[in-house]
Amino acid sequence: MNRTELTSEQLLSVIFDYMAKISSESQLSNVLVLMADMGREMIVADRCTVWLIDEANEELYTTVAHGVKMIRIPYGTGLVGHAIATGEAIVIEDAYDDPRHHAENDRKTGYVTKSVVTIPFRNHEGRTIGAYQAVNKMTEAGKFTSKDLELLSLAASYAGKSLESVMLHQEIVDTQREIISAMGEIGEIRSKEMANHVRRVAEYSYVLALRLGLSPREADLLRTASPMHDIGKVAIPDAVLNKPGKLTEEEYELIKSHTRVGHQLLKGSRRELLSAAAIVAGQHHEKWDGSGYPHGLSGADIHIYGRITAVADVFDALSAERVYKSAWPIERIEKLFEEERGRHFDPAVVDAFFAELPRLIEIRDSLADES
Repeated sequence: MNRTELTSEQLLSVIFDYMAKISSESQLSNVLVLMADMGREMIVADRCTVWLIDEANEELYTTVAHGVKMIRIPYGTGLVGHAIATGEAIVIEDAYDDPRHHAENDRKTGYVTKSVVTIPFRNHEGRTIGAYQAVNKMTEAGKFTSKDLELLSLAASYAGKSLESVMLHQEIVDTQREIISAMGEIGEIRSKEMANHVRRVAEYSYVLALRLGLSPREADLLRTASPMHDIGKVAIPDAVLNKPGKLTEEEYELIKSHTRVGHQLLKGSRRELLSAAAIVAGQHHEKWDGSGYPHGLSGADIHIYGRITAVADVFDALSAERVYKSAWPIERIEKLFEEERGRHFDPAVVDAFFAELPRLIEIRDSLADES
């Protein structure tokens, strides 16, 4: 269906609306979506794609391409590859008349590319870090104009600066995640657990958090923090941590102290990630009925992060095979969670567990420990 060009008032409204949204957003994936939406609306295109450079693999990729999933192409290929390599904008009326057009993507998706405008965007140092690509003008003329080029260039100039800032923030967050995951694995390795335990618990926690209605951002925060749930084990002597026989009462109390130690290690930070990790470390052995440790918290007094991680941790402990035990069959695990609903575990989290069980099993199998 043909549409009309935006009036000056409409155009200004789009620009200011998206600039406000982009400037207040810190998640890279969300910024990329906003950038694509802004470009599409500004020049009345059918689709808009934000391409980034993967220098390590010498590829160009997009995680935001309206109507399709991620696309990857070799660096320097296609219209976008040419624009990024030369630093020059490209406007063409019919992609299939241009030998630079990467038609393979159309064949894969069934989409027909006609008119195209591609504009590189740069960081504050002037280095090209990606490109906008708008496809198929939706007005009656069906062709992108010099005005479209100017408007998308304006968007690219603003977006490039914003994207650089967000990518730097993302790099810092990714580094924090790597450190947290590595620290979490230390505790598991010392207790002869496999490193994938913390990864599975992280993914289980994320799935359960989303099912329970936590926002994607908060669910991702829990996924990042949950690998630290047993970090306090670093303070437990190996002789106790790996004792093959039954623990004495004193040894069991020492094992239980890992929750206090973990919380103590993390609680002083003002960083959101480490604060969340402190909650998980301190509360993942609390029980809904108040019979858990270290503080005997009950019900909603246990933070939702602790309640979710408790279910994720127990599910993995039961369903994964260890040198000292066989994995429980899924029917036995289901029976335990039914019995412990409202006792050990928050009933709402157990309900989420059963609703997402097929997905949790997929995660378990995809992250299985090497035998």
